[in-house]
Amino acid sequence: MLNVQWTIDKIEVKMNRIGYTKVEKGLIQVYTGEGKGKTTAAIGQGIRAIGRGNRVYMVQFLKSSHTGELSTLKRLEPDFKVFRFEKPRDFVWNLNSEQMEELKCEIKTAFEFVKASLINKECDMIILDEILGTIKSKLLSVDEVVELLKNKPYNVEVALTGRNAPQEILDAADYVSTIGCIKHPYQKGIAAREGIEY
Repeated sequence: MLNVQWTIDKIEVKMNRIGYTKVEKGLIQVYTGEGKGKTTAAIGQGIRAIGRGNRVYMVQFLKSSHTGELSTLKRLEPDFKVFRFEKPRDFVWNLNSEQMEELKCEIKTAFEFVKASLINKECDMIILDEILGTIKSKLLSVDEVVELLKNKPYNVEVALTGRNAPQEILDAADYVSTIGCIKHPYQKGIAAREGIEY
């Protein structure tokens, strides 16, 4: 136990001596695929970033119910901030045309917030959680998202998550991680579990 503490103290001393560094050149990361863990991977990257003194924003699209990570990330403010713009509602495929129009307006508001945050350089890394789902659902166009990526500030890292990443997004990215699904408990009739899936 003492040895572990000594190691941690040495690491902290070394970090304080060297100092924290901001992102020098921001790249584009994509976490996609049918498997579980895309948001989890992006959040892990964000936690690593704040550990080096960077400020992280996460804008969540197509998510309005409470999830376990929100409670934890709240404790990391102001270094890691989560933003949501949608009111609670059913899954996209269950919405009527009026609900879809309302959702589209909320998505546009979120997207404008993202653009303003990048223009004003409010963060060193921004996670666009489930933004790929908005493209699939035709709530945002792939051209809008690609344009955002092309015009992002040089030193801001951007991470995108969601299934079905279009080729244009893959082409714009510097990292692409595909999370596959070999097995999932849902296939055996096991429902989503609190603290694991949400």
